[in-house]
Amino acid sequence: MTDTQGLFDLLQRGTSSCHVAIFVRERLAEHGFSELSMKEEWKLERGGKYFVHYWGSTLIAFTLGESYQEGQGFRMGAAHTDFPCFKIKPNPEIVTKGYGKLNLEAYGGGILNTWMDRPLSVAGRAALKSGDVFAPRVEYVDFGRPLMTIPNLAIHMNREINKGIELNKQTDLQPILQYVKDEKDSNYFKELLAEELSAEPEDILDYELTVYCREDPCIIGGKEEYVSSPRLDNLTSVYGLMEGITTSVRKEGINLAAYFDHEEIGSRTKQGAASLLLRDVLTRILQSLGAEGQGVSKEIYRSMLLSVDVAHGLHPNQTGKMDVTNQPVLNEGFCIKESSAQSYATDCEAVAVLQQICLEGRIPFQKYVNRSDLPGGSTLGAIASTLLPIPVVDLGVPILAMHSAREFMGRNDLDSLTECIKLYYKL
Repeated sequence: MTDTQGLFDLLQRGTSSCHVAIFVRERLAEHGFSELSMKEEWKLERGGKYFVHYWGSTLIAFTLGESYQEGQGFRMGAAHTDFPCFKIKPNPEIVTKGYGKLNLEAYGGGILNTWMDRPLSVAGRAALKSGDVFAPRVEYVDFGRPLMTIPNLAIHMNREINKGIELNKQTDLQPILQYVKDEKDSNYFKELLAEELSAEPEDILDYELTVYCREDPCIIGGKEEYVSSPRLDNLTSVYGLMEGITTSVRKEGINLAAYFDHEEIGSRTKQGAASLLLRDVLTRILQSLGAEGQGVSKEIYRSMLLSVDVAHGLHPNQTGKMDVTNQPVLNEGFCIKESSAQSYATDCEAVAVLQQICLEGRIPFQKYVNRSDLPGGSTLGAIASTLLPIPVVDLGVPILAMHSAREFMGRNDLDSLTECIKLYYKL
């Protein structure tokens, strides 16, 4: 059975998009990757391994073949570091009859009722005062313990709850943080955050803080064949790309893995897949290797991208929600995702490349398409391909309960995804 310890380490430490990027950064450093800055000149060497950590929550890693020559192009993969959650608003303290609560906003399209009655914690980053007004001091924080919860209303006071209740994002989803005896004590969260940061409350200028489900991943099933965990979307893909870029080596060409933030809210940010960051990194790499003029553009157009994100598995209690002839089952292989509407960025030639990789490595795979009358979500692949018009394939492990506070997957599917990515980077 597939070893899940590496994934579990990421799931437990990847409690915000920033912490996901930090985890990947540490693993890359352990494998000999050197850090670069977009604000400085690059001097790259063939055979080298490098990464860029951008704005805290996005990271791009790449390896240069020892025998790289112009015309060999890039083999790229991309995943996202964010996940549906809640974010803490500025001035978040709300006191109601002694209950100190927090004012939150939903991030991404989460299944809201799954967040009720769970232990919640807080992670992210804060900007503090510094000696240079144009360079605030940025600190990362993860409370790492159950800190608060959003209680359900008792069934005795809401007899219709099992018929389905719509939750109001503003009024129904305020977690209880602590008992507040004096309602004039309005800075209890800022003081708690300052204590965790070993800073003074007045030094905290702003923050980007994620409220996450503080529950550990676990293996379940009669044969221990499944995983239940928060954040399987999309840390399974982050893990697969991380394993691929750190263990697969090619003497020719360039391998690259991109970990973007903000996919759950559309990717249209400076560290999202809809930014110019990836194309700028590709250009910078090629220029450092001596490419000029049209040589840069030609090399980019000789490349390929895997958009790695989770897929929907067949739900055994809701089989009618799935396409009638394509029904991926957990533990029978990762999914290649296709859509004629191009919400998944695929074409038959690119899919054929991936299928041949799987045939070469005897790697199980399945195909996922949406039911014709039930459009699904989208991925960063379609967005990235508008800026990089190259072959793109969407793929990922099938899961159940996507966007729930806890999601559900088959252990073997992680192995098939990881092996496919490794072979993609190696052949």
